[in-house]
Amino acid sequence: MQKPSVYHYSKAKRIMRYLAGTVGFGLWYGKTNNVKLLGFTDSDWAGTSEDMKSLSANAFFLGTGVISWMSKKQAVVALSTAEAEYVAAGTGACQAIWMRKMLKELGHEQLEATPIICDNESTIFLTKNQGFHSRTKHISIKYHFIRSLVVEEKEIEIMPCVTFPKFFLFI
Repeated sequence: MQKPSVYHYSKAKRIMRYLAGTVGFGLWYGKTNNVKLLGFTDSDWAGTSEDMKSLSANAFFLGTGVISWMSKKQAVVALSTAEAEYVAAGTGACQAIWMRKMLKELGHEQLEATPIICDNESTIFLTKNQGFHSRTKHISIKYHFIRSLVVEEKEIEIMPCVTFPKFFLFI
């Protein structure tokens, strides 16, 4: 701010052009009586080439519109796709618990478990199965809290999602 240059001016112009071109964009929230919280979670395994860390992403809907979304690099290097998805599901579960508490304070308590849609069957199995397995013992204990949310407290329900094969994207 103290010594703006031509570079800064060109970047500011680019931002203004973007804003002028997207004035008509927005999110649509339709009227509905079904005010249920629904989450989606996903990750890519070793998506960043510099440090081979995965990215977690989640989105939450309330009724017909998205009310929260997030994309973040994971703090750990996942050794499998199941671990990357499990970490992403754990992050989504934390967000869901926080949103459930906020909705309760706003007078829209969620009485049923919040469904979180996940496209990895191994992750769904891990969240519902309390046993430790030799193939999953590398997953940090701190990510297993999601099991208590699914099995004991029944605040979260992890559900499968069918993903389309990549070749459908090119048709």
